[in-house]
Amino acid sequence: MMQSAQTDALRSTLRALVGEAHVLTSGDLTAYEQDWRKRERGRALAVVRPGSTDEVAAVVRACAQAGVSLVPQGGNTGMVVGSIPDATGTQVLLSLQRLNRIRAIDPANLTVTVEAGCILQTLQEACEKEGFLFPLSLAAEGSCTLGGNLATNAGGTQVVRYGNTRELCLGLEVVTAQGEVWNGLTGLRKDNTGYDLRHLYIGSEGTLGVITAATLRMVPLPAAQLTAFAAVPSLEAAVQLLGLAHRHLHAGLTGFEVMGDFALGLVRKHFAQQNVPFGGLSPYCVVLENSDHESESHARAQFERLLEAALEQGCVLDAVVAQTQAQARALWHIRESIPLAQAQEGLNIKHDISIAVSRIPAFVAEVDALLAQHFPGVRLVNYGHLGDGNLHYNVQAPEGADAEAFLRDQEGPINALVYAVVDRFHGSISAEHGIGSLKRDKLAHHKSPVAMGAMRAIKRALDPHNLLNPGRVLAKE
Repeated sequence: MMQSAQTDALRSTLRALVGEAHVLTSGDLTAYEQDWRKRERGRALAVVRPGSTDEVAAVVRACAQAGVSLVPQGGNTGMVVGSIPDATGTQVLLSLQRLNRIRAIDPANLTVTVEAGCILQTLQEACEKEGFLFPLSLAAEGSCTLGGNLATNAGGTQVVRYGNTRELCLGLEVVTAQGEVWNGLTGLRKDNTGYDLRHLYIGSEGTLGVITAATLRMVPLPAAQLTAFAAVPSLEAAVQLLGLAHRHLHAGLTGFEVMGDFALGLVRKHFAQQNVPFGGLSPYCVVLENSDHESESHARAQFERLLEAALEQGCVLDAVVAQTQAQARALWHIRESIPLAQAQEGLNIKHDISIAVSRIPAFVAEVDALLAQHFPGVRLVNYGHLGDGNLHYNVQAPEGADAEAFLRDQEGPINALVYAVVDRFHGSISAEHGIGSLKRDKLAHHKSPVAMGAMRAIKRALDPHNLLNPGRVLAKE
């Protein structure tokens, strides 16, 4: 524990480095100290808001010299309690929100260089003004930042075509645990000069270095984007429809989301103003997107052929195709409202899992039955990115039950049941949310000892004094 004089000295040093207004030690710090899901509240020694990469490096050096650990934070929209300080009051919360500039757009190279604190939606809009698409899209895009997206290797709704954030990144600028700056913002698509440090830092959740900027891929804006909403009789039918969509739309298939009827029912219940199609018609619905680089008429004809084939084969019961952009946004908004509607319904147990697409129906059937047997009355909020095998397989307390008590008493047993089946199906317990502290102690039970040993060796090599986001991803040895 730092002595009061040492704490005061460090705070004074930090104020000298970034300005007194950007070192917060009192007042309401909830936005920095509480996680998005309101599961935990930490306490920071100070919230420090540097305004440049050089200031980030100086802050890291000062904390390293004082032996004080740092917790990097972007928009604080994470789901696994990985970006807030612990409760000791001894950690510096390093907010990257002031590093929010778009440094350069290179149309010929199809790249944009942006700082870590830039809001995702701001980047999307800036690229669109130049005639390009930055194809990372997720529900929190109005508040999440690019640094957090990279640190967690965020997924979203367009992974089926463009990949996770990792696939969109060509270069990084990173402050190391020693306070040095690695500038890897070249934007090269080919560079075989040793280990690929970029991929090492992406997805490391701030435990290996502090991402301060990135060079990212853009693509030309499509000529048309069409959205369809379809009712399907089963998950097997949804997988069949996905196969048809790949064959009919090819690379134009940019999004393919599945939603269980109970999940959609929560949207109907809590957001009655939204017009959710096909209420009660089928156990699952799908929203899919076709991005076409030829014309809207070409895209619509492709969609029509796809849906005709799907109706003939019985994998679609009914479908609507958005006629305007406003209708398309409304259909996507239904999907994006599910997490908010579930939060309105009460505390719940979240699972962010990935399974091979072909095995998802069998997985869901097995786990549905096991949960019904061992936890009677639980309600299953099953939805997610079927196109890339990522389900948000969430468990709501039984109707009328004490949700807080349910979460406290049943989260461990339900996680153990679900994750055991994930292992049997050779899946992953974290598809896009990361590990943070919420899944840290579970990781070693679901990842091979060889992989865990390699990860610990990397952590020791890059952060030997365990100053960067300690206790996240890896448990203390």
